[in-house]
Parts: sequence; structure tokens; C-alpha cells
Amino acid sequence: MSEVSVTLAPDRSLFAPRRQWGVALRALRRLLADKDDTAQVFEIMRALNGPATMRGYRRLLRTAQGGRLAYDRLELAPMLADQAWLDGFAPDAVGGAYRTFMRQENLSSEGLAEIGRRQIAALEMRHPHFWYARRTRDVHDIWHVLSGYGRDALGEGCLVAFSYAQTKGLGWALIALGAAFRARPGRQPYLRAIWEAYRRGRSAAWLPGEDYVALLAEPLEEARRRLGLNPPAIYLSIPQDLRG
Repeated sequence: MSEVSVTLAPDRSLFAPRRQWGVALRALRRLLADKDDTAQVFEIMRALNGPATMRGYRRLLRTAQGGRLAYDRLELAPMLADQAWLDGFAPDAVGGAYRTFMRQENLSSEGLAEIGRRQIAALEMRHPHFWYARRTRDVHDIWHVLSGYGRDALGEGCLVAFSYAQTKGLGWALIALGAAFRARPGRQPYLRAIWEAYRRGRSAAWLPGEDYVALLAEPLEEARRRLGLNPPAIYLSIPQDLRG
């Protein structure tokens, strides 16, 4: 019998570390100064998310198709970086909308993955919980498309509030609160838009449990209806040039 290389379960402290509020708050200040400094997002997640990844993986296994997804352990980042594969989706499919979004924003799934590797080396470990963490990382921009939130500052603030509701990762909650406190009082309902995003995340289907290969092939509007993702009315009511 050939020997199989297996990485044993890492120390539990990797999944439920002591929360480092000082580290998280310093990273939040840097992120609020530059919303494109994605490395700070990973720093906040590392400092605060604690057992959220472990709990999310266990929840995945309790879903109808979660066992199959976990057994297959498909890595999404390389697949989502395959431009020829993305070109095969119809324009009105989730995959077509994702393709357009990524090209318009000059983003790449591998670029996000590389930032994650630099910030959290353990993220690349061969372990089910870290596979789940990579999966959650790699669907971030798909969630932009599904939720209807753009990459403007308010859109990112809304998506992190949505993500907290979906994942229960405390790092997402801290970023959402930072965005909410940063919102300038005035005529635009910024705080209501962020609160709406959290409520949408609570009421929607559990997106971490989706089969993303199948989902990307679905018509976008049909997928949104199936997942309970009505349009973000308050966010969309704010003029685009005021969402920064």
C-alpha cells in the first residue's frame, strides 16, 4: 500500500485563539484609511474570528450536500481564475455577472488568495477547517454579485455586515461597526443601509453551504430569488457618487 501524506489536525488554538482586540483595532484603523488594503481584513479575521471557521465547517456537514462538498474539497480560487472557464457562462448567469464584475474591477481570485497566504500562512494547511476557510475567502466577490453590493466604501461596509450574519465571524462585525461609525451624518441613510445588509444576511439562505459550480451556472435573478436575496433597497437609494 502506498503511503499517503496527511497533515494531522493542527493545534486547536489555530481555530479558537485568544481574541486580540488591540491587533484588530489597529488593523481596522488602517483599513478605514484605505478600504483597498485587503491585508488588514485578513489581520482582523485572524485576530477575532476564533472558532467561527470550525463551527461553519460543522454546519456545512449538516446540510444536504455539505458532506459531498467537503469530501470533494474543491479549491475555488484556481477555478475562478480560469478565464476560459468563466467565458463559458451566459451573460445573465451568476458566473457571467461574476466575470463582468471581476474584469470591471480589475480583480482576480488568485490575487485575493495570495494576500491571504501572506497574512495567514496556516490558511494553506491540508486540513478540512482550513479548506473551509479558503472556500469562504474565495466566494467573497461572488457574494458581491449575489447581494448587489458594489466595491464602493458603503458597498464593502454592507457586505461585511451581510457576511457577519452569514458566518458569525466577529471580525466581520468589527469592520461593519467601523464602517457604521465612519459614516457621516446627513441626508443619506448610510447606517440604515448597513443595518439592512445585516438583516438581509440573516434572512437569506446560508451561502457557505452552496455548491458554487452549480450556482455559477444559474441565471442570476433566479439564484437571487431562490436564495432569498431581494434587492438592497436602502443601499440602492443612495446615489452612486455618494457611496464612498
